[in-house]
Amino acid sequence: MFSVTTGLTIWCAEAATLALVAFSAWHHNVRNRAYLHWGFGFLLSAIGFAMVALRGHIPNLLSIEIGNAIALAGQSAWIAGYLALDKRKIEWWIALPPLVWLAGVFLPWVNDDYANRVILYNLASATGATGLAMAVMSPGIRLEPTRTKLAVIFLFQSCVCFGAALVIGLTSPTAAEAANYAGIAALGTAFPLTLACVLTCRVIMERSERQLRLLSATDTLTGVFNRRGLFAQFAGIQIRAHDEKRQMAVLLFDLDNFKRINDSFGHHAGDVVLTVFARMARQYTLAGAFGRMGGEEFAAFVSVADQTEAEALAESIRAELCRAPINTGDALVPATVSTGVALSSPIEANMDKLVSAADRALYAAKAAGRNCTVVFGEAEAAAPPPAAPAERSGELVPTLDDQIHALRRVGSLAR
Repeated sequence: MFSVTTGLTIWCAEAATLALVAFSAWHHNVRNRAYLHWGFGFLLSAIGFAMVALRGHIPNLLSIEIGNAIALAGQSAWIAGYLALDKRKIEWWIALPPLVWLAGVFLPWVNDDYANRVILYNLASATGATGLAMAVMSPGIRLEPTRTKLAVIFLFQSCVCFGAALVIGLTSPTAAEAANYAGIAALGTAFPLTLACVLTCRVIMERSERQLRLLSATDTLTGVFNRRGLFAQFAGIQIRAHDEKRQMAVLLFDLDNFKRINDSFGHHAGDVVLTVFARMARQYTLAGAFGRMGGEEFAAFVSVADQTEAEALAESIRAELCRAPINTGDALVPATVSTGVALSSPIEANMDKLVSAADRALYAAKAAGRNCTVVFGEAEAAAPPPAAPAERSGELVPTLDDQIHALRRVGSLAR
């Protein structure tokens, strides 16, 4: 006959050890509350099963009803840990495992029959394992590859517990036989639970690796791609542009007179201007990639239908920035941006050449008086750079101020 007391004692020691490990991990990273929930989960499991193992030495109410409820509350804490890992809201359904137990254990035909209590406990445990699988497979969140394996482990545990409850319910065993079935079910879930702990560590490692890769590709001040991260996006956008039969466009932005902003309003104001422009421009380039090249220079890789769409995109960003001064908290800072645009067919698109062409177009926009856009079409972008950049090369997109000034001049000539 399987010694339930021995098995429970072994698990209590393991759970207490795992609780200590989880609490230590939380102590080193208090912002990650998942470790705290998991620590409480193992602690509750150890306390609950210790109370169950003490049956005959403590009142039955503490050993049976309360002890098993505390052990099942440990599953609820584990579920909360996986939800906290993804910064998801703690839902009411995580309390189902102990609630299922408490809802049935006080029924006379359950409380007075050991086999029925085993059935009820396994059903409650199956509920908890299913909840763990649901928490692991968080919808709408980019999942680590190991999560699927972890969910399968929890579903397997759920099936084992449910299967044990079903077999006991169909065979009507004696108390001794029911204890054997309970032991087999416990052994059937013990190894998968250990494997689940290992896979959880792997999930955390995969998440950390992804976050490190993201940090290495992100500009710390503005939160957009840095130069490295931006350039890594080019190939994917190029493939998408080819599949959609569109053109590739590189937009190069340079904030006008940025040194003057730093000198006049302070470097904090300059950082605010950079952050506001990055946030605003990224909203216009969600279908592509936007990043900071360095200093006050930014770039976007996008696919466009034609040159008109590229011009409209660049002008929309330029007009949005100069529409109103930026509130830095201490002052209202006026800011404008010059933009150089270069286009190419996706087949012939070369990142270095397109960026170089966009840079020449940007130089022309600066030479044309700033706060404007210069566009190089496919022919100009493909042409080798001139020995001395022509200040007025490219197609200058007139600003609203330019158009008003031209109309005034026409009016004065008419008079």
